[in-house]
Amino acid sequence: MIRIAAAGDIHFDRNSKGRLRPHLQQLKNEADLLLLAGDLTQTGHMDEARILADDLSDSPVPVVAVLGNHDHHVEQVGDLCGILSSAGVHVLEKQSITIDLGQRTAGIVGLKGFGGGFVGACASDFGEPEMKMFIRHTKSQAESLRKLLSELDTDYKIVLMHYSPVMDTLLGEKKEIYPFLGSYLLAEAIDQGGADIVFHGHAHRGIEKGITPGKIPVRNVAQPVIRHVFNLYTLDKKVGIVSHSSLVPRQLGH
Repeated sequence: MIRIAAAGDIHFDRNSKGRLRPHLQQLKNEADLLLLAGDLTQTGHMDEARILADDLSDSPVPVVAVLGNHDHHVEQVGDLCGILSSAGVHVLEKQSITIDLGQRTAGIVGLKGFGGGFVGACASDFGEPEMKMFIRHTKSQAESLRKLLSELDTDYKIVLMHYSPVMDTLLGEKKEIYPFLGSYLLAEAIDQGGADIVFHGHAHRGIEKGITPGKIPVRNVAQPVIRHVFNLYTLDKKVGIVSHSSLVPRQLGH
């Protein structure tokens, strides 16, 4: 059994100092690790990253994160990741990490993901170079995801991303923007590689629970969806997933 605290879309800005710090110590007895599903900052600016890093440096459990579209905005991803890494945060992009939790191991595959849409309403890498680049980026993300999952040899296999692999968790969003919220190619890769659970964010108006075609649980942990600083999930091979809202207060306004 492992216990996971998860959230996405925390959108730290220059005025967010101390927003997470008071709640982190409560995770010491509630969770084995903390997962952050992208859009860690509002614009990807270094000032925002430093404020977030300062808060996360107090975490009593390992922190694993991926970036979201907001974190790429000012195109300083390398510096942003360096600041977070210096605070002990494991920032993944087409990478995996194995965390030893005593008698069990958790393997986490992390990447941003990307869009493209879902079966019946999806784009293809045909036509203009811009469209080809768009979909080929998603294909690259999906292939890395499949490969990394297949290579993991851990008790639990977890996927952490920003974009959604399924339509289920997008319910409530305008269907016109589904192609910009995720891609079915990501779900195919997850089913092929195998996983115990998937966490994503990005869909602020979506819902929490979904499932891939291969019956792998998907959870949208964007803060506007979970309405807490974190949600807590217990994974047990015998009983499956037990999820509940964190005991920490509702998120503070951005």
